[in-house]
Amino acid sequence: MFAAEAEPDVPPERLVTLAERLIRTLAVGRALVVSGRTVDMSGIQDGIGVLCAKTLDLSHRQGRLMLPSLLELAAQVDSLTQAMRRPASF
Repeated sequence: MFAAEAEPDVPPERLVTLAERLIRTLAVGRALVVSGRTVDMSGIQDGIGVLCAKTLDLSHRQGRLMLPSLLELAAQVDSLTQAMRRPASF
């Protein structure tokens, strides 16, 4: 599903792109949940797992380039989680 899966040495720029895709997917999921829709986000954990594993393979300097994207990704996960815990207000 995610391009980073097949490549052993992924450049940080590609990982930032993967993180951005995951962030957008989480944001769409949150919007759907807030609007009362049910969503299946089970596949997202695979992408996050790949991103985390590949980030750990980076050098310290390259890994620091990932920090803003990883912080935003964590914020989107938290936001989606909170939205899923709220009772529907219809």
